[in-house]
Amino acid sequence: MPRPLWSGAISFGLVNIPVKLYNTVSKKTLRFHQLRKGDGCRIRLKKVCSTDGQEVSGDQIVKGYEIAPERYVVISAEELEALNPKASRSIEIEDFVKLDQIDPLYFEQTYYLVPDKGAAKAYSLLLAAMKKTGKVAIARVVLRNKQYLTTIRPVGGAMALSTLHFADEVIKQEQLADLPAADAIPSARELAMAEQIIESLTADFNIEKYHDEYRHQVLDLIERKAEGETVVAQPAAREPGKVVDLMAALEASLAAMKNKKSAAKTSPAGKERRKKARA
Repeated sequence: MPRPLWSGAISFGLVNIPVKLYNTVSKKTLRFHQLRKGDGCRIRLKKVCSTDGQEVSGDQIVKGYEIAPERYVVISAEELEALNPKASRSIEIEDFVKLDQIDPLYFEQTYYLVPDKGAAKAYSLLLAAMKKTGKVAIARVVLRNKQYLTTIRPVGGAMALSTLHFADEVIKQEQLADLPAADAIPSARELAMAEQIIESLTADFNIEKYHDEYRHQVLDLIERKAEGETVVAQPAAREPGKVVDLMAALEASLAAMKNKKSAAKTSPAGKERRKKARA
């Protein structure tokens, strides 16, 4: 059972809605330790001075901001603490906007908002109002001594709070090199074939269809090696070549898809699916 990370209240006009904040995901990260190759002993990292090589304890370490090569401004923990935003248990709604006006580039991390005791009716009211109006809330909240800009939106029967990047944190496209030039326009035939490929690959989105294949392969490797199996390294995957003839590549892609569809239709599984569809 997940535990709440934070509790407070949504400030909605003069209405306060007590809520609890939960993670939306449980990361399946594989963690490895560093070991000495010869005997497998654990490697410990130490903090040392770059000048004399001496180990430095935590109580001797301060924060420094580099303003020029090897020139630092030292900032104390007390100075930073004095600048921390005031701890607040309020999620203050500032605006309501249409969700499609927010570019996904700005989304950072998402949490669930769940009503706290006695707040179910007010929570349901805001949830239903956002669904009916097609609007989402823009709000500010302080989490872990940092103020975040967030959006609150309906997700099924719950509300989700997503932290947002600020405008000056997102890299502007004008700063990117090698974007297509204005005259790099595809021909009508190339565009039509690309659209055919997209249509051939179009399907309803189902997240259950996709898996972290690398993670599963690593776990399988770990299990096999733990059981004493000798594992032979697989040959490196072939790198895709550069596209020399775009039209030839499009034609070959369409031909490969048609062959794949024909094979699927004649397979036992394909015949069974068509039989069920006709029933």
